[in-house]
Amino acid sequence: MEPIEIIAGDLLIRNWQAEDADAVYEACQDPAIQRWTGLPAPYERHHATYFVNTGARADWAAGTAAPLGVFDRATGRLLGAHGLASIEPVRHSAEVGYWTAPWARGRGVALAATRAVATWAFAYFGFNRLTWLAEIGNHGSRLVALRAGFQIDGEVRLPTRKPGGRREAWIGSLLPGEVTIDLPQRYAPASLAARRAAAFGAPVPVLALDGLDGHLRAWRDEDLDPVTLACQDPESAHWTTIPVPYTRSDALWYLHDHVPAEWARGRAAGFAIADATDRYVGSIDLRLGDPDGTSAEVGFLVAPWARGHGYASAALRTLCSWGFDALRLERIVWMAYLGNDGSRRVAEKAGFTVEGIGRGACVQRGQRMDAWVGSLLSADPRPNLTPPESTIHFGPVPSARSESD
Repeated sequence: MEPIEIIAGDLLIRNWQAEDADAVYEACQDPAIQRWTGLPAPYERHHATYFVNTGARADWAAGTAAPLGVFDRATGRLLGAHGLASIEPVRHSAEVGYWTAPWARGRGVALAATRAVATWAFAYFGFNRLTWLAEIGNHGSRLVALRAGFQIDGEVRLPTRKPGGRREAWIGSLLPGEVTIDLPQRYAPASLAARRAAAFGAPVPVLALDGLDGHLRAWRDEDLDPVTLACQDPESAHWTTIPVPYTRSDALWYLHDHVPAEWARGRAAGFAIADATDRYVGSIDLRLGDPDGTSAEVGFLVAPWARGHGYASAALRTLCSWGFDALRLERIVWMAYLGNDGSRRVAEKAGFTVEGIGRGACVQRGQRMDAWVGSLLSADPRPNLTPPESTIHFGPVPSARSESD
């Protein structure tokens, strides 16, 4: 195996050696590395020993992969792993892959190594293209790829699914001459893209309701039956786009597939509304029309047994504040079919301005419906808290893009 040494500033990128096994084992105890890579989990010492002594060498010898370690040039300490996989000589193409040791994160190691390895690969192998692949939800890896110059071209379905993971993956490509030299401003640390990656790359947060005992949280298995019951309510069906009749399988798809997938893609933030005892009382979500945009649409539903207690207003205030602060939204849109007076009162109490009527603005089960359209801007004053509603009976906000609000 030909010795490879790539110098990138204070990084040394080289072939793996036998003495690296202990550091590889230590780094790969990190839950994030085990979650987002194809490494065994749990990762044991014999895995590291085999990799540096046998596996990496065999890949190089077969010409199918070019695994490399990333080290601190001054101290020799392991900082991460990088290299090429799925080398296709006929197509002059390969896939890049990388991870960063937990003690080296926040230093730009992955980006610097990706630029260096990509530049080397184009020159050394004469590749015409490099690809990048990551399970949707791996926003950290995605941001590194974008910063290095990769274009994210779409999604592919993975041949296997990791426990707790998803079957879909982002795929990107990089051509010779596209490796970035400077950090693109649209992906800088303070950019909208970086803030979105930080928000959606983290678990769904728990948000205390504004002015009311309760909170917004991620969906759980125990919510399936009450969600099914709430969505079988005639008022819920009348004012939303949920399927009719609504079955438990609809709730299962919504909670286990749709909401987690939209969060993983960074396209929507869906929450369960829970009371002070953590029981489900409704749902609310923000849907981003453009992942790089600054506007979103809000939708909510309150279960029949929880109406009249102020949950909709509190949840709407809470989620809008989070959207403005965490997602850096500038405009949140609310829509409701004409006649949904309860939803309109909730929106106005939360500070929304009703702008008018959108003709055919929403689609409900194949039929276009006129709707009130309102908006809340990040610069708008936040409303003063009001006592919980005691007489309002409202339906949820409709959305042409939601199958189950």
